Amino acid sequence: MFWGRLAALAVVGLAAAMPARAQNLDEGKSAAKLFGDSCATCHRSARGLAKGRFRLTLYVFLKDHYSTGSDTAWELASYLASLDDAPRGRPPGKPKKPPSASHSSLTPPAPIPQR
Repeated sequence: MFWGRLAALAVVGLAAAMPARAQNLDEGKSAAKLFGDSCATCHRSARGLAKGRFRLTLYVFLKDHYSTGSDTAWELASYLASLDDAPRGRPPGKPKKPPSASHSSLTPPAPIPQR
């Protein structure tokens, strides 16, 4: 009985002495996915969150308060800064709608002919 308890204590001691390996659940995710998983619950959109801040100060803030590591904080900071740097407005692929005739002329439209 003594040897059984000693063996169990040795197994518990060995298990406690081995370092535990933590897994980074955010590793390998894109910045948009990181934002969607962790930030979208409070923030409706990523646009405007950087508010003209330097990328380095945004990185430090995210690293200290919200991200799981330095690499995810930098990726999120770069993503948010790139959204604020992007030009706003109509996407370049869409053509602008031509103005309708009723808005461009000062004369009223012609009456509808009766059948």
